[in-house]
Amino acid sequence: MTSAMRILIVDDTTANILILREILKDEFAISAATNGREALELATAEPQPDIILLDIIMSGMDGYEVCRRLKADPRTASIPVLFVTTLSDTEDEARGLELGAVDYITKPFSPPIIKARIRNHLKLKGYQDNLEHLVEERTEEIALTQSVTIFSMACLAEMRDNELVGHIKRTQLYVRLLAEQLAGMAEYAAYFKEVPVDMLCASIPLHDIGKIGIPDHILLKPGRLTDDEFVIMKLHTIYGRDSLQRAERMLNTSNSFLRVAREIAHTHHEWWNGNGYPQGLSGTDIPLAGRLMAVADVYDALISKRVYKEPISHHESLSIVAESSGKQFDPQIIDIFLRIEKDIRAAAIMHADFEEERQCLMNNIMCGTDSRRSPK
Repeated sequence: MTSAMRILIVDDTTANILILREILKDEFAISAATNGREALELATAEPQPDIILLDIIMSGMDGYEVCRRLKADPRTASIPVLFVTTLSDTEDEARGLELGAVDYITKPFSPPIIKARIRNHLKLKGYQDNLEHLVEERTEEIALTQSVTIFSMACLAEMRDNELVGHIKRTQLYVRLLAEQLAGMAEYAAYFKEVPVDMLCASIPLHDIGKIGIPDHILLKPGRLTDDEFVIMKLHTIYGRDSLQRAERMLNTSNSFLRVAREIAHTHHEWWNGNGYPQGLSGTDIPLAGRLMAVADVYDALISKRVYKEPISHHESLSIVAESSGKQFDPQIIDIFLRIEKDIRAAAIMHADFEEERQCLMNNIMCGTDSRRSPK
């Protein structure tokens, strides 16, 4: 233990503060408060105390209320609180522990016991802080590994389709913008409680992972696909679903970003009116993640330069997307898309793959009309 450890003493009797200060001053840095309000202010001020010795019976705000407020505030919730009291009733002790106090020190004071209990609780707090730090580091490492793996897999699929990695970033941003709007609506609260926006967006890059299974002569064809070729192209939704389902089984989990990614890969070409593929789902039978991705994917294909088409302006792309409301797309999602179209456009400009695309978006002009092959 070092003098760097800080103790906040809270007692409305100055004599008690002086006694405790005398006992602890050689080993700890001491600050003191004589009422609850002052105690709460000192507890949140920098440098914060490492431990708090809190009297229970005080005029105004008593120790129980001070403890309750300390534990309710994220800034002070982890600071150990030791009640200092003359109370000996087990009900009083139980009440304090229920509020989050870690121990009791009774009056009259015994210096060896006070010091021993403070040392023990500071050591325990140090172990807990270190453990939390290690858990945070490990969690960040796992999340980074997951993100890099997803991104690498997605890049393989996108590069085979003559699309650049900007498509991944842009569609993630479009979906995030839309999902954040939906998450604030009561009817979607349950969905986003189960599938947080971050989890949804983490799954977006794998939407076309199934294209790895499509032959090059079809996937890379610059012109319009024949009917037979299109039948094969549509299989990428099945390939994506199956590959991600196998990954789920290997992880032995059904509640992860892989489940959401599987839904997106399988359903982002379904149409609101039932004319999509591969299952011909309609309306809300299409998972929400798939409905969101459908809009983001088509809009991005329209504004992007491809070997088979020139980019289309933001204004023209909005018109095309709006015309498909209630047909290809969920009308509610399209309403939100049109309402936040300036944010959508800004995201597209920021992550454009080509200067030609950026200029087209910024100037909002029709940059090309070559549509030998429909987007996506």
